[in-house]
Amino acid sequence: MAAEGDAFLSARGRTLTAFRQDDEYQWKGPFYFIQGADPQFGLMKAWAVGDTNNGDDEWGEEIKLAEQAVQAINKLNPKPKFFVLCGDLIHGMPGTQWRKDQEQDLKKVLKNTDQDIPLVFVSGNHDIGNTPTRETIDNYCKNWGDDYFSFWVGGVFFLVLNSQLYFDSSKCPELKQAQDVWLNEQLAVAEKLKCKHIIVFQHIPLFLRKPDEGHDYFNLEKSVRQEIMEKFHKAGIKAVFSGHYHRNAGGSYRGLEMVVSSAIGCQLGEDTHGLRVVVVTDEKIVHRYYSLNELSSQGIEKELLDMLAKQN
Repeated sequence: MAAEGDAFLSARGRTLTAFRQDDEYQWKGPFYFIQGADPQFGLMKAWAVGDTNNGDDEWGEEIKLAEQAVQAINKLNPKPKFFVLCGDLIHGMPGTQWRKDQEQDLKKVLKNTDQDIPLVFVSGNHDIGNTPTRETIDNYCKNWGDDYFSFWVGGVFFLVLNSQLYFDSSKCPELKQAQDVWLNEQLAVAEKLKCKHIIVFQHIPLFLRKPDEGHDYFNLEKSVRQEIMEKFHKAGIKAVFSGHYHRNAGGSYRGLEMVVSSAIGCQLGEDTHGLRVVVVTDEKIVHRYYSLNELSSQGIEKELLDMLAKQN
């Protein structure tokens, strides 16, 4: 793991410096990681008072939930390979009043994550704006590292994407084009190196339940989605993990699984505050969403631990 001061900035030069990439190209047996989404400091108060633009001046509840998440992860044995947060780290949009304080408080909580568990950050719409600009993306990168990058862990290739560029890149079309070019290059590398699996992390889901569902705030526009799904399918990508919906959902498209995880923070449906445990085996990717209470008190269930114990 990188030095503690770099824990929030280990995504640099379009890779993750927390792992020595040369050591990670080979499959070494099953492992797991933790996916969380939307800690979104400030939304619970804003949602409760019905003012999502200016009502985010308190986030004590989110601090407690994020602390519970970190404590639950630190107790796990064996340790996860990493902890990925799939966007909307805080609620305050770029340029809003409470944003800096929310970021500082989230970092205070996250710095208590076991130093042997690297943190992986994904940009969400609240992190870079619904219509991002070069400036909002640059500011995000100064705080949390690159907005898109790739890394290898144990023979598996991971891609972190800036999904906001697919949602609305009207103010920075050249940045979307740069990510597209980079993504094609990365998929060519993955094909050449014959990785065990390819897994994608992004904030906005491609779709919530069905690949051909209508477009709304919580998924990507249909023509954009179709192009990405086809590209991912051709590249042999197994799964896309996202957040944004504040509820659990998901579906599949031609062997590509779309996994939508509910929030650590504010719930907009019937789910509980939680985290997803993702086990990667030789043949498949198996995952389960745990409430924070369940993961804290009981840890990972035997069925998943047994999968990890099987050496190929």
